Amino acid sequence: MASGSFPKAWSAEKNKLFEDALAIYDKDTPDRWQKIAKVVGGTTEEEVKKKYEILLHDVYRIESDKVPLPNYKDEGICRELQLMTNKEEEIRLKQLKLSEE
Repeated sequence: MASGSFPKAWSAEKNKLFEDALAIYDKDTPDRWQKIAKVVGGTTEEEVKKKYEILLHDVYRIESDKVPLPNYKDEGICRELQLMTNKEEEIRLKQLKLSEE
């Protein structure tokens, strides 16, 4: 990746692996970025370092109130979230019923 270029988007799975690896390999871990890159897979030390810098910047912006809070009063979003929750509960109950049989 060329210096200063924007890293390509990571999948949700890759982001989760990155976050988990950050929790495992703290700042005092030898070869931290190499180990994190290995856990994430398909990426380089430079890319995970850049991803971490972006994460730190995002956290800073959130903590300094530079990112507006979401508007949860939007009925469409609330309704959609409720429908998702209801659907997840329906699936969970079906799975429980099947496991009891």
